[in-house]
Amino acid sequence: MGDYGHPLAFGAFLTPGNAEPGRVVGLAVLAEQVGFDLVTFQDHPYQPAFLDTWTLMSFVAARTGTVRLAANVTNLPLRPPAVLARSVASLDLLSGGRVELGLGAGAFWEAIEAMGGRRLSPGQGVRALTEAIDVIRQVWDVEARGGVRVDGEFHRVVGAKRGPAPAHDVGIWLGAYKPRMLALTGSRADGWLPSLGYLQPGDLGRGNTIIDDAAREAGRDPADVRRLLNVTGRFATVGRGPLDGPAEQWAEELADLALSDGISTFILGSDDPEDLRRFAAEVAPAVRELVAGERAAGAAAAVTPATPEAVGARATPGGAGAQPSPAPRPPAGAGSFAVVPTPDDGVRRSAIRVWDEATRPTGPAPDPARTYPPHDQAGAQHLIDVHDGLRAELTRLYDLVEQVGAGLVDAGTARSHINTMTIRQNKWTLGTYCESYCRVVTTHHTLEDRGIFPHLRRGDDRLAPVLDRLEQEHHAIHDVLERVDRALVAFVSVSDGMAELRAAVDLLSDTLLSHLAYEERELVEPIARLGLH
Repeated sequence: MGDYGHPLAFGAFLTPGNAEPGRVVGLAVLAEQVGFDLVTFQDHPYQPAFLDTWTLMSFVAARTGTVRLAANVTNLPLRPPAVLARSVASLDLLSGGRVELGLGAGAFWEAIEAMGGRRLSPGQGVRALTEAIDVIRQVWDVEARGGVRVDGEFHRVVGAKRGPAPAHDVGIWLGAYKPRMLALTGSRADGWLPSLGYLQPGDLGRGNTIIDDAAREAGRDPADVRRLLNVTGRFATVGRGPLDGPAEQWAEELADLALSDGISTFILGSDDPEDLRRFAAEVAPAVRELVAGERAAGAAAAVTPATPEAVGARATPGGAGAQPSPAPRPPAGAGSFAVVPTPDDGVRRSAIRVWDEATRPTGPAPDPARTYPPHDQAGAQHLIDVHDGLRAELTRLYDLVEQVGAGLVDAGTARSHINTMTIRQNKWTLGTYCESYCRVVTTHHTLEDRGIFPHLRRGDDRLAPVLDRLEQEHHAIHDVLERVDRALVAFVSVSDGMAELRAAVDLLSDTLLSHLAYEERELVEPIARLGLH
């Protein structure tokens, strides 16, 4: 048990009410705009107050471009598995590989019977779901010979043609609570998707044990099964209970679920737009930082040197441009220091230069004989993890600008979305590391001094020229962000507003990526050497 190491993801769980059909679609679009990875919908075909979930998902897929979609969870007794498999594959192809499959064995049997479905006992439901998974996987397996054949107790398919194959490997996530369903999850499924409100204390740990044992018995790695969780709660200024309090409390509780119970996808059940915004803008980034910090500490403890491939895997927006800046200086004790700064690839999109990179000062050379405890290396790794979040937001900003250009998002909505990003909320005059990292980690590690730059100045006065330059660049980045905002305002009144907007974002990309690389190059070793307090 514990942390399975899966990448974190955050989703929304929306009610498909039909009283205002456009509202749930608007919430799904908002979820994408504020940065959710996943949008899910209840699936209750017998509920006349709801839109049909698969029709809704098709409509939402056409209105979005990046967010993944899933039923949470699909009502299998009213959706024949062979037809369901083709529905999923078709929508996955149409959406560019953005569909996942949540499955449930069934509930509310009176309503299911009223719609023509068959009432099943719990044991029958598990057997029917097992057969359905066989049918679905065979339909998707277009490389196998012959037709689909499952001669089951509840589902019988005798030679149906295979296909289409989905655009990507669709995950099958089971809404499971009881031992037989949990064992099926471990042996056959790709994910476990319960709701926290239906669980008792200790149920996550007990469920993970059953899933892990069943996975091993089936010859699988337990980490092959992603752990997802539907959560609900209330945002408040003062904490009154679990997931009932400020965003910082939410972040600590969800990070603990990730590290202690292996949850890697948190899906917020709420139809309140403000809840969705706060969860995406405040909770999700903080959870990512806390979990990344603990994982970095564990990795540093193993003293595993970072490979060039791992460094190169950090994607940044790019294009034709200038020569790369100087390569990162290897920190002290290369054999024992595993934190590698992200290099500047030298790509520049804009012809404007906000600063002269050649005049950047460098800090003192590291002592090659020095060794660094894992905890100190973890502190340095936090800086890179926070910066990686900002780089990811820059990619999302480019996507948002393209949506503005395509008319999918208006300029006012884009401004609102940008203002929720960490990239915008940072007080750059104080430094990205302090404002993004310290804001979250102080509560977790009792870090009293939020002034990382002043702390580094006190620890080593030779860093003063570097820190002065970094602070100057923080001011410049703030001005570049204001330029993006002005371009969004002008977009609606200038004939070629899109060109100005793209130019402003290109300039932001140049300045931000250059600055982050420089900051990492100069500060990872001092942070590890001087600590954070």
